[in-house]
Amino acid sequence: MGKRKPVPSAGARGAKSRPKRPKSAKQGAELREENPQLAEQDDETVDTESGAPKAVQHEKKSNGGFQGIAQSDEDNSEDEYDASNGDVPGGTVNKGNDCSDETETSCSFHRHVSRIITNEEVKALIKQNSKFKWEMPAVDIPRSKWVGTGETMQEACDDHLHDVKGKLRNHWQHTLSGHLNSRMGFFSLCNSYRDIMHCNKKPFYLKSNGVDSSTMDAYLMHALNHVHRTRDVVIRNDAKLRNDADTEISDDNTYLDQGFTRPKVLFLLPLKSFARRIVKRLIQLSPLQQKNAMGQFKKEFGESDDEMPEHSTKPADFDLLFAGDIDDHFLFGIKLTKKSIKLYSNFYSSDIIVASPLALKRKIDGGEHGKEKDFDFLSSIEIVVVDHADVISMQNWAHLEAVFEHLNHLPSKEHGTNVMRIRPWYLDQHAQYYRQTILLSSYLTPEISALFNGLCFSYEGKIKTVTEYAGVLSKIQLEVRQVYERFDTSSITEADDARFDYFCNKVYPKIQDLDEGGLLLFVSSYFEYIRISNFLKSKEASFCRVGEATSQQDISRSRLWFFEGKKKILLYSERSHFYHRYKIRGTKHLLIYSLPGRKEFYPELVNMLGESENRKCNVLFSRLDLLKLERIVGTSSARRLISSDKSMFVFC
Repeated sequence: MGKRKPVPSAGARGAKSRPKRPKSAKQGAELREENPQLAEQDDETVDTESGAPKAVQHEKKSNGGFQGIAQSDEDNSEDEYDASNGDVPGGTVNKGNDCSDETETSCSFHRHVSRIITNEEVKALIKQNSKFKWEMPAVDIPRSKWVGTGETMQEACDDHLHDVKGKLRNHWQHTLSGHLNSRMGFFSLCNSYRDIMHCNKKPFYLKSNGVDSSTMDAYLMHALNHVHRTRDVVIRNDAKLRNDADTEISDDNTYLDQGFTRPKVLFLLPLKSFARRIVKRLIQLSPLQQKNAMGQFKKEFGESDDEMPEHSTKPADFDLLFAGDIDDHFLFGIKLTKKSIKLYSNFYSSDIIVASPLALKRKIDGGEHGKEKDFDFLSSIEIVVVDHADVISMQNWAHLEAVFEHLNHLPSKEHGTNVMRIRPWYLDQHAQYYRQTILLSSYLTPEISALFNGLCFSYEGKIKTVTEYAGVLSKIQLEVRQVYERFDTSSITEADDARFDYFCNKVYPKIQDLDEGGLLLFVSSYFEYIRISNFLKSKEASFCRVGEATSQQDISRSRLWFFEGKKKILLYSERSHFYHRYKIRGTKHLLIYSLPGRKEFYPELVNMLGESENRKCNVLFSRLDLLKLERIVGTSSARRLISSDKSMFVFC
């Protein structure tokens, strides 16, 4: 999948510079007239960066400037901390090693948001010239290591939570107790604000050694810390401005503390059951006691933990993966205040957005009823977490790409933010270079790699896992001669055509000459499924098919015909196997047109030959299939298959 080349910012192109902050009310009016997206706020209830729907009153200053004076949206003090709160002091209280004063430059959050990158740095980020030049062990991730760009990661300090707010730190130490240290490795990576691609994450539905939620806990902790720090800086500055009405904020960079809109964190997940796990754990990791709209959440996402079906004939990981609500359409906001967590908050008053790519894509497009497009709430997202990206790849990857392409754009409307307090890198249209993206998957695909390389540009750098795979051939329960046939292709753009030509010219003539049926023809993509189906039709071949769009009635009929020998070939797609995990009876010969992305599927397919006395297995691959190959045959064997002068290999 091709990479999208980012549009250089205005500063990088040299077309125009960032609008100067007005020194007077007259200059401010002129600026807003020239820049409609930065229009002056109306004197009415609006969503503000410092606390959702609030009545904003513009107060004239002696020097001609203005500031927004916000009223709280609940009990007049919900978002306003007093000096007695150790986390958010009214002035500059610093509790021990708690980095609560933003001027503490050792704080990762402050260091990240306060640095202003140059146009030269932006050009370098666009060119993607950085190399993965350092590495370090990936603790608790088998046979893996972390590699990264930029400065080498510092060794973890004794106090892993030195960057965390006091209230959060105390709550995590109490809640996680003895499990805290296992979360700190990945939390430290997240806290570096680098883009992360972790494609050897053990999913919760593979419970062979117990559920491992350390990665999920770590990124939730990072998201909570980021939101709390963002809100604390805004609220602290609000308090300073109330206490000193003569402050000229245009001359003090400490008051540059906001984005265009309030939402700062975006969680992208494939299924409702996954979102339920995330939100439930987020609430547990938050020290806030009050939870609003939980009744609606339980009604829509379920009240109890997902239960395993009884007497299931499916693999255990399948039952766990699809045990809960598998709806792939959900989108809601979460707002954190001084006392409570509010679910289903208005997007523009939310701190966190939880969504599926499908629902967010429809929201971006204006919905099903032709509503006005409204995705300005994505303009100031600073952390994106894509969890279970491998499952998303079994849905529609284009939706995820579309969401990324609409992040960090200039908003089309003014949403109540005080223009004078917007961070300069938002006005420079550099927000995408400050956004951190965390991609999590149980395996790497070319699409994930393209997204990481083409749409993730954090100026802090990148980190990714590199894994040596052992392969899954040992899980095959039968003695089967597996013949791997390599075809040549000159480029990735010609790989599909080269595979198809090899099948038509080299493989299919051998199949056509055989009178024996029972050929299971497996393809990994929908494009290949349609292409091979049309080819078999053109050859008037005796075949049936089972794909993700096939009706249940047609699936049952095809499986029966294949088992009884009425149809010689059964065309079977990986997505269909992912969503149903059928055991295809009557299989005598397995032909893998393209290897499955999920390594667990390979032994399952080969083991379907168990009822056959004359078992055959053929696999087509090219040098571009290294990612799939190494997960199945092992990294060392895969490298030999790719580099050898021979084109035929046998595994027994």
